[in-house]
Order: sequence, then C-alpha cells, then structure tokens
Amino acid sequence: MIGLIDYGMGNLRSVYHALEMVGSDVQLCGRPEDLADVEKVVLPGVGAFGRCMDNLRSRGWVEALEEAVHQEGKPILGICLGMQVMATRGFEFGEHVGLGWFDADVVRLTPEDTALRVPHIGWNGTLYDPSNPLFKQLPKNPDFYFVHSYHFRCHEEADVAATCEYGGPFTAAVRKGHVFGTQFHPEKSQEYGLRVLENFARWKPHA
Repeated sequence: MIGLIDYGMGNLRSVYHALEMVGSDVQLCGRPEDLADVEKVVLPGVGAFGRCMDNLRSRGWVEALEEAVHQEGKPILGICLGMQVMATRGFEFGEHVGLGWFDADVVRLTPEDTALRVPHIGWNGTLYDPSNPLFKQLPKNPDFYFVHSYHFRCHEEADVAATCEYGGPFTAAVRKGHVFGTQFHPEKSQEYGLRVLENFARWKPHA
C-alpha cells in the first residue's frame, strides 16, 4: 500500500490515477496517523516552498514523516515541490527552512541562455545514474515533463540521481537510501514516468 499525502497542495488526482495505472494500491492520507497503514509514501507538491512547509507543519506532517521515513524506514518519493522541501533551505519568496533530509538549497533557475524562459515548462532529456532503481528498464536520456522555476542545488554530489540541461545542468532527481525525489512530474511523463512510479512501487529496500 502506497500512501499519497494530502496536505492541501499538489495534483493528487493525477498522481493517484498514475499509481493505480501501474498496479499500486493507493491510500489517500489526509491525516498524519494514516501513515501507520501504508508501506511507502508519495509526497506530491505544486506551489511555493514556504507555503508547503507551513502546511506540513501546521497539519502535523513534519513529525509524522520523520517517524515514518527515518524511524520506521518507509520509502518515500517526493515529486516536484515534494522533492524540493526535502532540502535544508528554500529561497522562494524569502528564506525558508525545509525538512533537511538533503544538504541542499532550493534556488531560482538562472539559465545561462537568457532566451530560455523561467519557469521551465516542457519535456527534456535526462541523464540518470543507472544504479538508481527508479530508472530501471528506461532508455538512455529519457524525456520527462518539468514545470518549475526553482531547482535543487545539492551540496553532496552523491545525492544527485539524475540531471537535466536547461541553460546549464540542474538536478532532476535525488536519492539517499530509501528517500527518493524527482523534479519532473512522473505522473505527467507518459510511458517513462509511469515506469518510474512502477519502479518505486516495486522497489524493496533490501532487494
């Protein structure tokens, strides 16, 4: 059972249906205590970093996620903003404290080519670490769908699981043990995105 967290932000319907499409049992988790009933967690997100963290704190999710992910060892996948808030800090509309699961800052995209628009919206090829279980059975340089104005600047190179080029390289996915994150939207990325979700659903920490 995969728990999809509803904390007031995120495209829940499309993520829910995408997980169902790859054969997952999905539970919509509207309360922190719902995490007790699931084996894995998906943290979606659309919007601003600061508001996302405010919602997570005010609804009791920060403590619940710490317990489920770091004490109980439940795998988690953060999608887009859900990945970004795993960083130490975010700098969208001021400076905000994140979950601190990765030594990273979330900063505004600044493409070297000034003709490239921000937000970055659309399909881009992605280079990934082939040892990462999220990318099993995918071709070299698969296209994924991105919608974002800020990116995840990792201070630990080993945490970067995939990169993308948009006027310079940026982090497209991260991993630290059983904690995964994607800047792209797998639920909007058609065949390759569904494969990422299926790989997460099937992955076993000790396999």
